[in-house]
Amino acid sequence: MTSVVLHPGMVLIAGALLLVALRGTARAAASLIVPAVALYLVWQVPDGVAWSAPFLDYQLALISGDRLSRLFAAIFAVMAFGGALFALNQKNPLELPAALIYAGAAIGVTLAGDLITLFVFWELMAIGSTLVIWSAGKGSAYRASLRYLMIHLLGGVILMAGIAGHVAEFGSIAFQRMTLDSPAHWLILAGFLINAGAPPLSAWLPDAYPEASWSGTVFLSAFTTKTAVYVLLRGFPGTELLIYIGLFMAFYGIVYALLENDMRRILAYSIVNQVGFMVTGVGIGTEMALNGAAAHAFTHIIYKALLLMSAGSVLLMTGKRKCTDLGGLFQSMPVTAICGIVGALAISSFPLTSGFISKSMISQSAADEHLFYVWLMLAAASAGVFLHAGIKFPWFVFFQRDSGLRPPDPPRNMQLAMLLFAALCIVLGVYPAPLYELLPYAVHYEPYTGAHVVTQLQLLLFSGLAFFVMLNYLRRTLTITLDVDWLYREPGRKLARESVAGLSRAGHKLEAGVRSQAGLWGGWILQQFGAMGAGSPWPTGSMALWVMVLLLAYLLLYYI
Repeated sequence: MTSVVLHPGMVLIAGALLLVALRGTARAAASLIVPAVALYLVWQVPDGVAWSAPFLDYQLALISGDRLSRLFAAIFAVMAFGGALFALNQKNPLELPAALIYAGAAIGVTLAGDLITLFVFWELMAIGSTLVIWSAGKGSAYRASLRYLMIHLLGGVILMAGIAGHVAEFGSIAFQRMTLDSPAHWLILAGFLINAGAPPLSAWLPDAYPEASWSGTVFLSAFTTKTAVYVLLRGFPGTELLIYIGLFMAFYGIVYALLENDMRRILAYSIVNQVGFMVTGVGIGTEMALNGAAAHAFTHIIYKALLLMSAGSVLLMTGKRKCTDLGGLFQSMPVTAICGIVGALAISSFPLTSGFISKSMISQSAADEHLFYVWLMLAAASAGVFLHAGIKFPWFVFFQRDSGLRPPDPPRNMQLAMLLFAALCIVLGVYPAPLYELLPYAVHYEPYTGAHVVTQLQLLLFSGLAFFVMLNYLRRTLTITLDVDWLYREPGRKLARESVAGLSRAGHKLEAGVRSQAGLWGGWILQQFGAMGAGSPWPTGSMALWVMVLLLAYLLLYYI
């Protein structure tokens, strides 16, 4: 080891194990203190390798710091604190420890300076997130967690194959910028994109996240997809293919979010949409675009957690999650409604909110590089975001028709968590300089120009007008939306059943054939060697022959 710097991620993981043994006030206090300590330790990580260890013929860089890694590690620690504050009333004893392991593993990925350390934390993150889903304690959550784990184990296998190929080809485990010049790098990119929620295996996200508990989805929204954005920023900046993948993700998320009736599935599809903006920024690859992708990941974690806190509060207090069952809740849940609206404005890039000062950097980078069609599609996607998350979610949940439900606002700790994240959304939107100073490259960008503010307000105004003009077509009904996962959930299940049945039939036929042949051979042996009736002694010659056969069989098996 080269330094005494403590690993922030390992502190969170150790804190998770501590929570298992604690109860009551001590457990609540530790749930908040451990993430705060981890956040402090993040800022103690220096540039370069701060913690290394030998492994086989390689040197692992367990902690490697720079501006980008500290930015992501810091927001992950903030998210762990805010999520823990929100989840203090969670009765399931597994969720908070699992969430801290999940957060600690995500920080471990951001601080990993080599591919082996990255892979270990990458897989630990999959285990922690699966346990968060599992802890919901429902049959649907358990089944969703198995599908979720299946996809992420597949991604892990692909990533491990890519890492092995990279090490064999280049002889280095350092996690550095890569180009798509070898099959190993294609495999690594594919492993990263699976966690980002990229097509065609993106349906795991809206399938699994909404099945977690009212607090579990808040944690799930923050780490897996954003660590994927981090590793893409680190490993594949400027890869043109990512522009088209990101744009597809942005529109895919919009279309499915507009079709959805479940409020948390709306927000889950919105995660895919927003990560699409970040992936596009990585693909553009300029300093402005990379700064924009990193900044947008930072702000997205905050406002998406705020939106899911709002939705989770509604779920906890009403027991309902479908928009057709909700409405008019602003009358009895004003704090939840206001915080949800702040999150909705932030995700829509409304001026004076955090989304405005981050997403605009990606669009501006497309304009600077004369990528007109990319800029145009990003603008259209921004309008779509306002439709499904900026208006649809708060309108159908807190306004529209009165559902007659009158639940109060959630417990005080949950309100504090929402108010904290709402304040961060506004403070960063009004005063973005502290965030810009943390970005990996020097920022020469002013978001609050007259042209930019007017353009964005016009875009949001006409998007809002379109929503209310088409409101009759956007009203939700009790429908089921089929996604790509149907291709491996339904036909896959039928294929598995038919395969098992076919193997069973083949096994029965094989068993019958063996029995038939055994009977024939047994009869022949008895006929040739003159076995006596049952209970009669065998001749000495027959016994000697069988001993010889057994010895020959033993020798044959021994040499094989």
